[in-house]
Amino acid sequence: SAGPNGPERKEEPMTVELMLFDTLTGTKRAFETLEPGRCGIYCCGPTTYDHAHIGHARAALAPDILVRFLRQQGLEVKYVRNITDIDDKIIKRAAEAGEAPDALSERYEESYLQDMTELGCVTPDVMPKVTEHVPQILDMIRELEAKGLAYAVDGDVYYEVDKFDGYGRLSNRDLDSMEAGARVEVDTRKRNPMDFALWKSAKPDRKSTRLNSSHANIS
Repeated sequence: SAGPNGPERKEEPMTVELMLFDTLTGTKRAFETLEPGRCGIYCCGPTTYDHAHIGHARAALAPDILVRFLRQQGLEVKYVRNITDIDDKIIKRAAEAGEAPDALSERYEESYLQDMTELGCVTPDVMPKVTEHVPQILDMIRELEAKGLAYAVDGDVYYEVDKFDGYGRLSNRDLDSMEAGARVEVDTRKRNPMDFALWKSAKPDRKSTRLNSSHANIS
């Protein structure tokens, strides 16, 4: 029988060997849990500035199948999917619509969750939002700065990719083969065009959001 979060869990331990593709090694590897009978799955969820599209559906369905299978095999699975509810795209779209960023983000979050429900996807156990974890994010950024792995420019903070020897290994690419500006406009203030933003300061020409006070206090 099936409950609201997928098939009922079996009492016996997992007996079927599950092979998963390991992006780092480029090979299939047997699934192993860090703790007997338990595992956690963390997935990147939507940036809520528009309605969901087919890519969002695929990104939700793939872990959904895995979560259901593992639970059917008797494992206790903690399923987490985050929501990016503050972002340049959200602020830009809200400004174009004459709407508060918070309101726009919440509206599209509700739309996304409704779409995933209609697809029959399992509801994650936890759905952390960026705006609910700003203190933790700031602590992590300050730690990276203290270790010399990130640097601040005019209130913005960037991760310095040259300081991480393994950067690009998961996609089997090196820095020399990556095209700067392919996804975002190149910022000439960066030490390396591939450095990416960890934090962006509040801009005076943008509508107020729940994060504006935090933006100004990262240092």
